[in-house]
Amino acid sequence: MARGTTMRKKKKHHFGRIHVSNQGGSDPNLSTSLLAGGPGFSRTVYCNDPECLEAGQLRYKNNYVRTTKYTIATFLPKSLFEQFRRVANLYFLVCALLSFTPLSPYSALSNVFPLVVVVAATMGKEIVEDWRRKMQDIEVNNRKVKAHRGDGTFDSKKWRDLRVGDIVKVEKDEFFPADLILFSSSYEEAICYVETTNLDGETNLKLKQALEATSGLNEDSLFNDFKAIVRCEDPNANLYTFIGSLYLEEGQLPLSPQQLLLRDSKLRNTDYVYGAVIFTGHDTKVMQNSTAPPSKRSKIERRTDKIVYFLFSMLVLMSTIGSIYFGIVTGMDIEDGAMTRWYLRPDITTMYYDPKRPALAAVLHFLTAFMLYGYLIPISLYVSIEIVKVLQSVFINNDIHMYHEESDTPARARTSNLNEELGQVDTILSDKTGTLTCNSMEFIKCSIAGVAYGRGVTEVEKAMARRKGEELDDEENLDSELKQIVSVKGYNFIDERIVDGNWVNEPRADVIQKFLQLLAICHTAIPDVDEETGNISYEAESPDEAAFVIAARELGFEFCERTQSSISLLEFEPTTGEKVKRVYTLLNIIEFSSSRKRMSVIVQNEEGKLLLLCKGADSVMFERLAEDGREFEQQTRWHINEYAEAGLRTLILAYREVEESEYKEFSEAFTEAKSTVSADRDELVDQVADQFERNLILLGATAVEDKLQNGVPECIDKLAQAGIKLWVLTGDKMETAINIGYACSLLREGMKQIIISSEMHERKTLEKASDKSAMDDTLKASVLHHITEGKELASRESTEALALIIDGKSLTHALEDDVKDMFLDLALACASVICCRSSPKQKALVTRLVKHKTGATTLAIGDGANDVGMLQEADIGVGISGAEGMQAVMSSDIAIAQFRFLERLLLVHGHWCYRRIASMICYFFYKNIVFGFTLFYFEAYTSFSGQTAYNDWYLSFYNIFFTSLPVIALGVFDQDVSSKLCLKFPQLYQEGVQNVIFNWRRIIGWSFNGIFSATSVFYFCVYAMESQAFRGGGEVVGFEILGTVLYTCVVWVVNAQMALAINYFTYIQHLFIFGSLAVWYLFLVAYGAMDPDISTTAYQVFVEACAPSASFWLITLFVTLSTLVPYSIYAAVQLQFFPMYHQMIQLIEANGQSEDLEFCQMLRQRSLTPPTLSYTPKVHESFMVSAPGAFVIILELIKHADPVFYAAFGNSTTLLLYFDN
Repeated sequence: MARGTTMRKKKKHHFGRIHVSNQGGSDPNLSTSLLAGGPGFSRTVYCNDPECLEAGQLRYKNNYVRTTKYTIATFLPKSLFEQFRRVANLYFLVCALLSFTPLSPYSALSNVFPLVVVVAATMGKEIVEDWRRKMQDIEVNNRKVKAHRGDGTFDSKKWRDLRVGDIVKVEKDEFFPADLILFSSSYEEAICYVETTNLDGETNLKLKQALEATSGLNEDSLFNDFKAIVRCEDPNANLYTFIGSLYLEEGQLPLSPQQLLLRDSKLRNTDYVYGAVIFTGHDTKVMQNSTAPPSKRSKIERRTDKIVYFLFSMLVLMSTIGSIYFGIVTGMDIEDGAMTRWYLRPDITTMYYDPKRPALAAVLHFLTAFMLYGYLIPISLYVSIEIVKVLQSVFINNDIHMYHEESDTPARARTSNLNEELGQVDTILSDKTGTLTCNSMEFIKCSIAGVAYGRGVTEVEKAMARRKGEELDDEENLDSELKQIVSVKGYNFIDERIVDGNWVNEPRADVIQKFLQLLAICHTAIPDVDEETGNISYEAESPDEAAFVIAARELGFEFCERTQSSISLLEFEPTTGEKVKRVYTLLNIIEFSSSRKRMSVIVQNEEGKLLLLCKGADSVMFERLAEDGREFEQQTRWHINEYAEAGLRTLILAYREVEESEYKEFSEAFTEAKSTVSADRDELVDQVADQFERNLILLGATAVEDKLQNGVPECIDKLAQAGIKLWVLTGDKMETAINIGYACSLLREGMKQIIISSEMHERKTLEKASDKSAMDDTLKASVLHHITEGKELASRESTEALALIIDGKSLTHALEDDVKDMFLDLALACASVICCRSSPKQKALVTRLVKHKTGATTLAIGDGANDVGMLQEADIGVGISGAEGMQAVMSSDIAIAQFRFLERLLLVHGHWCYRRIASMICYFFYKNIVFGFTLFYFEAYTSFSGQTAYNDWYLSFYNIFFTSLPVIALGVFDQDVSSKLCLKFPQLYQEGVQNVIFNWRRIIGWSFNGIFSATSVFYFCVYAMESQAFRGGGEVVGFEILGTVLYTCVVWVVNAQMALAINYFTYIQHLFIFGSLAVWYLFLVAYGAMDPDISTTAYQVFVEACAPSASFWLITLFVTLSTLVPYSIYAAVQLQFFPMYHQMIQLIEANGQSEDLEFCQMLRQRSLTPPTLSYTPKVHESFMVSAPGAFVIILELIKHADPVFYAAFGNSTTLLLYFDN
């Protein structure tokens, strides 16, 4: 049932204490276990007396919260520091400062302007984002809440004015203004409902309850004389733990997370609560958690930085060469008193050209050249990349194919920094529950008193039967029975032996009764009663727990009411056949934790018997059974193994009767442990519970099914075809994980499995002898042995795929420093890896191992809080919004609703983003190398005099107006192949994994193309115009005309090169490319029409000189075509004889062969990287298809397109043999 504002009001007496412990008071002065005041536990809060002398001396933070990155005072220095941390921006800043000196080859304004535009654009974005945060802060800090002012009256008070110790009254649907200790509420039992969506994203309501000692403070006037002291832990970021004690006149009372109300959570379905402020402002847990996420940068971005450093080195080299030459030539201007270059008048020159001091002139020239060649480094590169990535994220967010209609959840790119990284993923590390499966549990089978019940068939069993070619018995009959049963969420149980009260006829009906009672009592679920219909639904902490309570209800034991100290059931009475209400006194709940792997309740039935009811994982439960409680152990073990093979999650149920004296002793120890205010409190509580939860009597086991999400097998299969390795890291039993692996196509028939398990005879023997040291040594030796054998097997196998399955205890040793490299080598040789029984820490460690040791891109995907470490450790973290809340999503880089959307996210968006960013950066460097080298050539042409070839504003606007928009359009819109073909040929994805679009060979190729283009443009222009008449009067060109013609040719060449490189034209590309050319000509006209003091060398140069001259237009056309011809020839040859994989797909699409199944299959086989689940992955040096393979495909295309030509040429045996060799 959805919990929200539409939820019906419950009767107050239906609810009571959830986490009960005996409330015995004690004198704090006599407590020896308290460490209050010690390190980490020094906070003291004077409740309802925040102005007392002691409170004033503590000087706790106020409740004002600031989330902005900057203040008015820090904005300028901090934002400028952020901008000029980048080497490129720092270089341009140095150049801007030098431009105010006589060394500058251009005016200061034209040099400063581009830097100001780029820096101002980024700073403007920072201002807008920070202003939004500021407005949010103002709104939050000025919210009002009722606070006790004295005399038992409450007045409105702004959040920011609250102090530690204030008593506040929060009303329904209000947010909590600070971290509070709950004293009382509108409910008699002092409970309240809290929505924590803002904290952890979970939408289900949490139940909180005050201590019994303060539950009577439910009116304003009662706080007139109230005083109390809270001693607790210091501010920390852990949302789910709290250690403290409340000191009243009655004595010391332990505080737990059950009494803690966190800032930014909301009060729901409760009229009001009273509480004391204990943490304010930035001390609150939500603010303690607001640390910046780990900084992640893509591999392309890191390589881009290296290219910038390379270009900077080239710039220094070019400046050095020119300066040395300039110094030598300048020193030769006067020889033996004679001037060799008399027209330069070296006898009356300045120090910049003084032949008497050539070394100084060379140094000063170096600084001039250092500024002039700065156009090798694209100033707008980083801003353009940021713009492109944001727009790419918009496309991801709005992809209708990744929208989950049932939950109304679209894909969401939470950061745009890693878009291109999505196209380079080599290994996926995935959680299972809630990620591959739905995390929507259904009670389907159980084992009671050694007898298996439940005839349902799981998805895993169906998959196993299909794999073996078998037919399941009565599968059709079961499906028809299920259709006839009224659908109950969480319940999918069929067995006429125990439904409808028939269990009373079973041989061990007494055990069945206790089993069902335990299911109905041992939990922390809350019943929601609709007062109009009387129907009861349950609010549970996990889907498993809800399924158990529902199953108990459907089988005759309905949990109907929870009061302060009791649980009420409507039980099926075997003797009368009627339902009877029975009340169980609730004494204690020992909560579930990942380390305990079990939970227990202690109750007293109506006959006065004390019962310990316990449920937990088999790994911890069987060892806790009494000698006389193992009657059904062998059969139960057999059944849970069967259930695990069917992909079911199992729990063991056991109980025992407790003597009053034993319980009294336990209760005292348990209360003392819970009263301890120290970091060891949880450990002490666990120790007391561990001693008590023993000598149990086995009742049976439950089995719930967590069904696979839709499309998971198909998605994994497609990712495997793309050559992506998938590792599953799960906390499930090995048998469960293996069978889920088969069901979702992670494991296949014919795969050889390498299993490393801690369950071996030698270890069990040592375990019984309690020799932990010997047990660990033996296990480690076993792990090493299995890893060595596995590596030998991997080295022998060449065709069959391998799968590695390892459990958590073995994984602990496999991750040790002396073993982890061997373990990783084995894992990388396997097509699939499954780590079972793995803890959250192990998940993160495995992810770190793969990321750091392989250097390949890793993607982690999960849905729960236990996956957060893994998501943050991986290069890319993908969170799934599932039943376990939104913590994974909140810690992720990208959020999706279903695992199957990963296919489109990687194979389509990832591939496109990688290609777009890589091509965009290559082109950026290309166009700047073209521009920079024309400046260098002109420098050489003018004896490295420091004279620039272009007008100052030509230089400034090159990267801003005339060449930037086309490259942004390339980064946003270009597609090599359609989304349909990306999914049809998943092998295409390996272009990104092997980085064939942005490897050093390709980068150097683009660099040489830029150098060649610059050489062609410069020398064609110079030699075509050097001696030829340009104007009607016979005049040759001057410096200003040569610069304009050169610049025009550069703009045409780089934009035409862009047009040749684009695969997918839209009207936007046409607009930007041809619009940039048009803007250049318009600029020439407008700028040339300005006053000569402004336009300088560009004054009327286009209108009066260039436009009327036919040679200007002919040179532009000839230079553009001649410069691009070599690239076009190279591209044509490469396409015909050495095509890359995406080019083959383009060819078959252009020839209409994309629907030919046989032809498509042949093309898939051209990939040098095999599917990871069909063959053992091997290392490949290049993804480019070999010439023979490519030629075969081309001949097939010729055969379909032109049979006559194929008959005459393509069928030549000699030619085919040539390519085969």
